[in-house]
Amino acid sequence: MDCQVTLAQTNPRLGDVASNLEAHKRCIAEAIEAGSKIVLFPELSLTGYFLKDQTPEVAMRLDARVLAELLSLSNDISIGVGFVERAPDGRVFNSAAFLEDGKILRVHRKVHLVTYGMFDEERDFAAGNEFLAFDSKHGRFGFLICEDLWHASSAYQLFLDNVDAMFVVSCGPGRGIESATGEFTSVSTWRTLLSAHALFCQTWMCYVNRVGWEDGVMFSGSSRVIDPFGQDAAFLGALEEGLLHVRLRSRENERARIATPLRRDAKPWLLRDGLERWSKRGGRL
Repeated sequence: MDCQVTLAQTNPRLGDVASNLEAHKRCIAEAIEAGSKIVLFPELSLTGYFLKDQTPEVAMRLDARVLAELLSLSNDISIGVGFVERAPDGRVFNSAAFLEDGKILRVHRKVHLVTYGMFDEERDFAAGNEFLAFDSKHGRFGFLICEDLWHASSAYQLFLDNVDAMFVVSCGPGRGIESATGEFTSVSTWRTLLSAHALFCQTWMCYVNRVGWEDGVMFSGSSRVIDPFGQDAAFLGALEEGLLHVRLRSRENERARIATPLRRDAKPWLLRDGLERWSKRGGRL
């Protein structure tokens, strides 16, 4: 892996797929002009987030015209996009797709739906059930959608699958203010979480979050790329739309893994055995 990626920190219009598609096209054109090989958009970038009763109206199958237009653009740049997916069996998912050379390489369905605080995603979405790496011509990657990152088992599976980078797409609201820095507490928390995962998984973390307001909720942006040593490689500010261009190199993964060979020394079978013992004891949440 040695390529430039663009994070598109956008402000989608709620339920307006046509307008959001045009915004995607503009960002894609700018990313190509900047020399990027991959462009990543936030969670539900084609639809907006607090859809509620609009959810079934904007849900699309994988052969939808909107995705077909983006697939045609993926001949010039690889694209990660968030949308509401309608599966062949009728279920609706919060999904992220990776498009490349006119093909859909991977569709990740959000596994950990949020059902606390201001969120009630289980009202509208079915949950995904897997975390799988996929091979692009630019590297080996894996998707996490927002809350997925808050569960250690999610990224650990991609770590075991030896990804070069994790693509974390989000609709993260801005909450709280830190008195010392004036930064949103939620932004600081996300940075800590991303850095910890980068250190433990020794991989690049590409986090793209949206901005704007919906239903009285403000989304904070602050998209960033964390290197395999847990350090900020580059980041965007809060609240404003923008594009962030960053070069990813697998050489940095190699350096981190040579210095601290965590994947070499991992013993995932101990976790498997422990879960089996827990299950036999009647363990449940």
